[in-house]
Amino acid sequence: MIEQITLRDLGVIADATLPMGPGFTAITGETGAGKTMVVTGLGLLMGARSDAGTVRSGADQAAVEGVWIVPESGAVADRVADAGGEVEPIGAGRAELYLARTVTAEGRSRASVGGRTAPAGVLADLAEHLVVVHGQSDQLRLRSGAAQRDALDRFGAESIEPALARYRADFDAARALRTELDELTTHRDERVREADDLRAALAELEQVDPQPGEDVELAQRAERLANAEELRLAATAAHEALSGEDDAPDVVTLLAEARRALERLASSDPALAAHAATLEELGYRASDLATDLSGYLADLDETGPHELAAVEERRAAIAAIVRAHGTLADALALRTEGGLRLAELDDDGDRVERLAAEVAAAETTLDESAAALTAARTAAAERLSDAVTTELHALALPDARVVVAVAPGTPGVAGRDEVSILLAPHPGAEPRPVAKSASGGELSRVMLAIEVVIAGTGGVPTFVFDEIDAGIGGAAAIEVGRRLASLAQASQVIVVTHLAQVAAFAGNHLSVVKASDGSVTASSVRALAGAEREAEMARLLSGLPDSPAALEHARELLSLGGAEA
Repeated sequence: MIEQITLRDLGVIADATLPMGPGFTAITGETGAGKTMVVTGLGLLMGARSDAGTVRSGADQAAVEGVWIVPESGAVADRVADAGGEVEPIGAGRAELYLARTVTAEGRSRASVGGRTAPAGVLADLAEHLVVVHGQSDQLRLRSGAAQRDALDRFGAESIEPALARYRADFDAARALRTELDELTTHRDERVREADDLRAALAELEQVDPQPGEDVELAQRAERLANAEELRLAATAAHEALSGEDDAPDVVTLLAEARRALERLASSDPALAAHAATLEELGYRASDLATDLSGYLADLDETGPHELAAVEERRAAIAAIVRAHGTLADALALRTEGGLRLAELDDDGDRVERLAAEVAAAETTLDESAAALTAARTAAAERLSDAVTTELHALALPDARVVVAVAPGTPGVAGRDEVSILLAPHPGAEPRPVAKSASGGELSRVMLAIEVVIAGTGGVPTFVFDEIDAGIGGAAAIEVGRRLASLAQASQVIVVTHLAQVAAFAGNHLSVVKASDGSVTASSVRALAGAEREAEMARLLSGLPDSPAALEHARELLSLGGAEA
């Protein structure tokens, strides 16, 4: 429920606060005073697209703030929490939710949900749970088949929603299988070529049998073999320096002589014993290194040009693999995974047969769920027809009859049904689509009747009607007021109206009053009661707020509305 809305610099409204509250609120005012800006502001709070043209002339930005009373827990509170905001508990399981939206003169927009900045899309998500706004454009939407189907689905939600959910799941499953089958059959030639290419690539990989890191290892071996003579000379020189075979002094011999010289006098000075031990360790290490170099030279002697040629040949084979697949790692991955892909491609013929059978089974299941959805809609359509017809009789259309027809339509994600709301305005008339048979006033009443009926089945807590009473007057307008008051018993109802007969049934009457300071037009909003409300009702009736006759008529209407409310 909307508790309060504040508008600043929106259209002609400079600064206005609208106290709403439960029940039926009527908003009236002179033409151009800014009544529609109230609905515009509410639309901004509900995530509507921002428009720089709504910013009041001379102002930097327009701002709209709203306070809602919502359940302390549930879908709304959860969505607010997801957006980083919070609701303020006020007791009895209820909480206050603060929403805000600003629009700059350049058209930039900012939204706030529960005290935190959020995308405007979050406001749109919340709107589905908070309010339904209807205007004359919504009457045009009622002419569309999709809107009429949605109205029926809302009315029969208890039985239609599970049937629709099952149908959509079956529809998605069947569509996925059909897509896969189409992919196989449409791209059969491409898949055959892919299988041939993959088979050839795997055969080459099997023949070459590359190993992880082999390209790096081969490069290192080739470098070693290409420089074998230089390596032999360097290793020989180092070996001779460590342990020579001629009479020239070498490292091992010199270390041994140094160690023996220190050991002869180690008993005279313990420090020499430690140095002797170090020389002994160095001697062992030099001897081991000489042995290793000897082995290295022996290994070099066993290599020759024939081994370098073999390494280069192997490198060429590996390089061809790398060129074909990008990297050696990619080639090895293909060898690991390609077999599975090839098995899948080679199984295409069997897969087509299996998928065709699965598609047929899925289509049968989809037919069953579509039939169940049609049955649920047909049963709900009969109930909706009777209920809306009864409401129309109360809306000064005593002879009108509504028929909600469910017929086969184009299959889609919403089912295979085409829903049409037909109206027979008088006895003997053949029911025809509301788009062709209903006048503006009749269409308004059909829409209101549908909302009154659907409201009784649950749904959003607030309805906003923007001059849906256009084209209605006299006794019909009184009945519209009565039905709005009836709707307000279960939901909050906010109506922007120019009819006194409608406003008379409101428990809360707000007037948008226009003033002028000679340069800027501004509007303000105030709640009406007593003589002020009588004067506004008289103005709505005759254009003269102080006409005795109009005032008397206004009191009569208020008495009627108050008595029935």
